[in-house]
Amino acid sequence: MNILIIGGGGREDAIINKLLENSEVEKIFALPGTGVKKDRVFNFDIDATDFPRIIEFCKNHIIDFAIVSPDNPLVLGLVDELEKLNILTFGPNKRAAIIEGSKSFSKELMKKYNIPTAAYQSFSDSELAIKYLDECKFPIVIKADGLALGKGVVICESKDTAKDTIIDFIDNKKFSKSSSKIIIEEFLTGFEVSILAFCDGKTLKPLVSSMDHKRIGDGDVGLNTGGMGVIAPNPYYSDKVKTYCEENIFQKTIDAMRCENREFKGCLYFGLIIENEKAKVIEYNCRFGDPEAQTVLPLLESDLLSIMMATSKGEIDKVDVKLSNKAACNLVVASGGYPTNYEKNKKITIKSLTNSKIYFAGVKQQNEQLFTNGGRVLSLTCVSDSLEDAINKVYEDVKNIDFEKMYYRKDIGQKALLNKKLGK
Repeated sequence: MNILIIGGGGREDAIINKLLENSEVEKIFALPGTGVKKDRVFNFDIDATDFPRIIEFCKNHIIDFAIVSPDNPLVLGLVDELEKLNILTFGPNKRAAIIEGSKSFSKELMKKYNIPTAAYQSFSDSELAIKYLDECKFPIVIKADGLALGKGVVICESKDTAKDTIIDFIDNKKFSKSSSKIIIEEFLTGFEVSILAFCDGKTLKPLVSSMDHKRIGDGDVGLNTGGMGVIAPNPYYSDKVKTYCEENIFQKTIDAMRCENREFKGCLYFGLIIENEKAKVIEYNCRFGDPEAQTVLPLLESDLLSIMMATSKGEIDKVDVKLSNKAACNLVVASGGYPTNYEKNKKITIKSLTNSKIYFAGVKQQNEQLFTNGGRVLSLTCVSDSLEDAINKVYEDVKNIDFEKMYYRKDIGQKALLNKKLGK
């Protein structure tokens, strides 16, 4: 079987590694891929949003199944284009991908179908938005309506900061069309939980819960990033919280999308805030998280290809999604200066890793040598019987990786471990 995967980061590397466990997979065509050589994987330097070249590639190759992984091509409608070629494709079509592509849409959906979320208002006029600040209790959260490379969310502690953010987003067009409309949202306190779930339009099957660490600095300080590390399962996702989410969030979201004639097929990411054993949705993503995918896919014991194909056919009830009872820790290794200014082309040295799997992201390969080629360079995932052991082992293994100005957080999972010991 020949598989096409669109994307080229650590998330896609994790998907590829899981697919390769299936012996029926003959070739994986990765566009653009990580650029790192791997048996049965063929990288082609075609951008994930270059639809004409992707379509031409598909016409010139035998593709049995396609996976569209990143948010941008999903929101722009690549799944629709591949389905026009009669290629079975994993991922939501354009109408369904709007659940991530427009925050105002997702907020209106939740309001209409009584799905718990933070109170909010939408604005396209900066003057009206600034006037609304008089009614707000700070801190507040301001979000760009569209995709903004993970940088379109600002927590504003004061009215002045909020005013500057509104002007920056709407008037100065910081994220072009994506910030021409904004959401002003109440600030929620609690513990964050990420849930990735396979959805076939009618039925939903979640993966293991996880906790991302978004801030660049230890102690959750500094700028937001795409994610600096993940632990799974999330210790705050209790059985009581799980039941609450099943009854009030998960299936209600799938049913709501179907009622809106936007049937969702693919991976739906639920970003949740947990407080007092209840949950509220802070965001939806229409794809696997990164680095959540690198953390929870190793805990999937069932065949990923079978699940993805069944999801795309609307037959997920026919496959078993078996999850491991073990724990996992993922640690992202970044270029110094990320997420703002960083240098590339640093030689990477990797010694033997005893306990962890490595997933490549911002990396390029020249002959047999690897060099840095992005902000988040690679990540390590360790699976173990306990979360504490997984964390300890991944930090042992990261000592065997080296490049100039290499950076990683030193505290992934530590806050959760401490609170668990304290019974919080």
